[in-house]
Amino acid sequence: MNDFDSNANWYLIQTKPRQEARAEEHLLRQQYDCFRPLQPRPSATAARSRRVVEEDLFPGYLFIRLDCNDSWYPIRSTRGVSRIVAFGGMPCPVPDSLIGHIRQRLQQPVATAPAAHPFAQGETVRVRTGDSELQAIFLCEDGEERAVILLNLLQREQRISLPRSSLQRITAHAC
Repeated sequence: MNDFDSNANWYLIQTKPRQEARAEEHLLRQQYDCFRPLQPRPSATAARSRRVVEEDLFPGYLFIRLDCNDSWYPIRSTRGVSRIVAFGGMPCPVPDSLIGHIRQRLQQPVATAPAAHPFAQGETVRVRTGDSELQAIFLCEDGEERAVILLNLLQREQRISLPRSSLQRITAHAC
């Protein structure tokens, strides 16, 4: 299928956990046009080997381009596919402009900023969201730009993933 087909739209497919590549492979074998955005990130052993791996930009999802007259049945029974994302029982088309914007962003070179000092597991951090500040416990990294924290909300501890840029190290002030 080509991008100029006026009856074709992009749709979102939810994959089974960690089976994005498998779903994409099987959909491509069936001649579907798929888009699984991948972004580069340093490997876990990046300190030793300057290796870069690609990770899914949207883990658990991929895009598929379909004509409105295509049968949806083969997609639902494809290995690795969990479901077609739908609202009110109808698959919701994703605008071509959004797919184009994602492709354009992925083609831009990644700026290599100096590595910030990583937070230590168990370290108390300050969370800044808008005008409010909260304290939380840093648990781990969640990809290149996100972190998982432990936050006490309404007398319950909640694990939350948020942008690393929302976190600040709490420094001890000298008296």
